[in-house]
Amino acid sequence: IEQLTAEETRNGTWVWEFVLEGFPVAEHLRILFFLVHLLAYLASLMGNMLIISITCVDHRLQTPMYFFLSTFSFVECCFITTVIPQLLTIFLSGRQTISFVACFTQAFFFLFLGATVFFLLAVLSLDRYLAICKPLHYPTIMSPRMCFRLVTVCLGLGFLFMAGPVVMLSQSSYCGPNVIPHFFCDFGPLANLSCSDTMSVEMLFFNLALIVLFGSLLVAIFAYSNIVVTIVRLPSARERQRAFSTCSSHLIVLSLMYGSCVFIYMKPKQTSRLDTNREAALVNTVVTPLLNPVIYTLRNKQVHQALRDALSRVQLPRYHRSSAPSL
Repeated sequence: IEQLTAEETRNGTWVWEFVLEGFPVAEHLRILFFLVHLLAYLASLMGNMLIISITCVDHRLQTPMYFFLSTFSFVECCFITTVIPQLLTIFLSGRQTISFVACFTQAFFFLFLGATVFFLLAVLSLDRYLAICKPLHYPTIMSPRMCFRLVTVCLGLGFLFMAGPVVMLSQSSYCGPNVIPHFFCDFGPLANLSCSDTMSVEMLFFNLALIVLFGSLLVAIFAYSNIVVTIVRLPSARERQRAFSTCSSHLIVLSLMYGSCVFIYMKPKQTSRLDTNREAALVNTVVTPLLNPVIYTLRNKQVHQALRDALSRVQLPRYHRSSAPSL
């Protein structure tokens, strides 16, 4: 047995499951926290699914912008579903155990989908820049083939950037303790629990996260700075005010997302500030997914009109059935 244990310690893991600690919430507040986060999760899902549905149904919204928005909404739904159900279970039942394989699978999908979200944000910003600043070239550049290529590139880059660090970290040794001070399996807490020297993996992850965050941020800054310059030149004060209102809303969401991720991941040593990462992670997994459907789409007049038309089509057959003469 001693020889087997030594061999396991030398070659790989002998921790076969982890314990997710969740949030240190008082017992009498667990149900309240559960209901608040459940409502936020359901509202996020409903808002994003509404965007996807109305884009598919209404031909007026089948444009590059709404194609990117519906893709963004789908990825966002998958992203929050990787962690929020686990958080809800922890609120109800307390600490939760998760197997080694399931933990690293969750970490990979969370990071892969999260990176994809940021690449899609960059594409959305670039799409708005072309539509507002280069309207004559926009239909030619943003062809259906180009839209599919851009989405494929976002998914491919998210996969390639995050697969390597997660796989490398999963091959390091875990000999205890196995309690993760978080509500899901994130890269930093897992690196902190490893018995191996993870500095090289953490530096690789830091560099890749730097490229994902600041690469997409630079694209967004370039796009919105040019959009602002174009807006300032608009002759109508009302048009300028409306455009600035939309841009400021977008920038609020971008600030929340980038600010929280920079706080969590922009440090070479991932094991620092673990105690405050849980609160920052809530911004990405609860707050911004709730705001995104409202700010990016549901405030849009085209979407309002599409929703009214869809409701009228649903109500019209009902009216005909109720007004039909009985035999």
